[in-house]
Amino acid sequence: MPRKGMRTLNWFSPKHPTLDSTSPSTSQFYSPSRPSFSEAVIDRTIEMAEPMITKWDPDTTTFAKVTSLFYENRKEAKDFIKVVNNLHKAMHFHATENSRSDKLIRAQALMQIAMKRLQKEFYQILSINRAHLDPESISIVSSRTSISTRSSTSEFDIEDNDDDRVAVAGESISEVEDFSNVVMADLRLIAECMISTGYTLECLKIYKVMRKSIIDEAIYKLGVEKLMSSSQVHKMHWEVLNLKIKDWLNAVDVAMKTLFNGERILSDYVFASNDAIRESCFTEISKDGAMTLFSFPEIVAKNSKKSAEKVFRLLDMYTSIVEHCPDIEATFPFDSESVIRSQALTSLVKLGESIRTALSEFEISLLKESSKTIIAGGGIHSLVIDAMNYIILLADYSNVLSDILGESLPPAKGSLPESYFGIADSDESPAPAISLRFAWLILILFCKLDTKAKHYKELSLAYLFLANNLRYIVVKVRSSNLKYLLGENWISKQEGKIKKFALNYERLGWSHVIESLQHDPNASMTPQQVKEVFKRFNSAFEQVHRKQSVCVVPNRKLRDDLKVSIARKILPVYREFYNKYRDTILKERHSSHVIRFSPEDVGHHLSDLFFGPVESGSSSSVESSPSRTTPSRLR
Repeated sequence: MPRKGMRTLNWFSPKHPTLDSTSPSTSQFYSPSRPSFSEAVIDRTIEMAEPMITKWDPDTTTFAKVTSLFYENRKEAKDFIKVVNNLHKAMHFHATENSRSDKLIRAQALMQIAMKRLQKEFYQILSINRAHLDPESISIVSSRTSISTRSSTSEFDIEDNDDDRVAVAGESISEVEDFSNVVMADLRLIAECMISTGYTLECLKIYKVMRKSIIDEAIYKLGVEKLMSSSQVHKMHWEVLNLKIKDWLNAVDVAMKTLFNGERILSDYVFASNDAIRESCFTEISKDGAMTLFSFPEIVAKNSKKSAEKVFRLLDMYTSIVEHCPDIEATFPFDSESVIRSQALTSLVKLGESIRTALSEFEISLLKESSKTIIAGGGIHSLVIDAMNYIILLADYSNVLSDILGESLPPAKGSLPESYFGIADSDESPAPAISLRFAWLILILFCKLDTKAKHYKELSLAYLFLANNLRYIVVKVRSSNLKYLLGENWISKQEGKIKKFALNYERLGWSHVIESLQHDPNASMTPQQVKEVFKRFNSAFEQVHRKQSVCVVPNRKLRDDLKVSIARKILPVYREFYNKYRDTILKERHSSHVIRFSPEDVGHHLSDLFFGPVESGSSSSVESSPSRTTPSRLR
């Protein structure tokens, strides 16, 4: 009788034809005096199998209960597998002749003992060798060895009793990798034996439970939690959520490069003999972990509090998914895994929607910005610093932004001429939509600067303010990815505007000094006339210098260009006049009251210009690196 809890062979099912004493064909195969060929085969097979199988029955001896067959003697382990396979073949052969034979019951009892042993071995190998079967180790072993996931023949040829070494490509690999190969080969031997003998469910149950726990544990250790509720994410402080996003960005890299990849390699190798089993096994093991991983961006995109500064983390997640799309398709290619691919795509769509919303809010906040703060000395406005830092960081994501924004054009593209945007755009050679988007944002900034310049009472200071801020924008464009998005044509046009602003500043700010030196160089002048010219110059220079001494030009090149340009308009004329009439004045009493400045004095005074007052902080922050924060007025 079968042992308690044993499975019954399906050959005993009523679905299969049976042989009885009334069958005309029975006499052809059974005779009281002579056993049939199948009986002889199964007798011989049982005789050979029984000693080895019972030896390793974990219910009969302490030795078999505490000892691992595959660790104790690998040669004997392979013999054990061969004996079990032969027993199964003999049972199948004999059942076609006599499905109710006592010999089949005896053989089935031995098969149950063998399967119990192999289940125990399968579990032990999986549990004891977690370190050698971690996905990273498997990925390394796979890349350096000649493992074939499709071949049904194990790395250990079970017909070869003389060589237990693993076949590897090229030179010998490390001892750890070698041992990982051994473990994988053992698992494959057991899995193939259990599946071929009808114990697929028992084999897969052990494998799925053990390996799924590794995937789930790895995802958790990488910092990705099980699905958080919408309310949890919405209430979460940005600092906490930001850390979780950083963890996710690292986790998705590790998961796609090693975790899921290594698990796929192992499943493909262990269950290489059956494609359907390989697919279903890997899917069940990885599905929960993959869904937890790829649902996180969707939850963040849908439920986190919106602000302009958070868009960069959303862009990071979007970029990560896009970069891993080929890996996702390759790792989860089957219909049973479509839900994973669909989740990754859904997260990508939701992230794109949130990013578009954030960019729209930034544009609106820029349009609505209406502060009337006047920057002392015509320096760089904080709006320009903050907005350009933000735009520069956005430009680093221009490729993914092109994908997110598509071919949609700025709202004003149809109503404003191309010259307003400053980039080459025509029907024959249209500018990329993403370039027009960035040009539009900076155009808004230009408009804001024009408005703010009108708040200056001194017109010359308004032009200096425009020159300073436009120079700052151009420098930032040249040193960032914006250079390639806007192009040299855009930069050249802005450079031309800067020169015009600078010339207007000089004309309005220094014209009184220049005009004070006007006289007829060919006409002789009386001492009194000479005195009048010196006095006019002294008064104009002192007055203008006093006003312009509060001005600041943070950019060194623009500052030097202005000084040189102003000096060229004043110094040569003043030096000529000074040298020509100096002696005439020195003969007069109180000459020091008339000639207050030597040409060198004028040069020194000009060289001290445009550094601004000591307390001015306009220039101190303009060289700061872009920061992923946005001022309150733009949030």
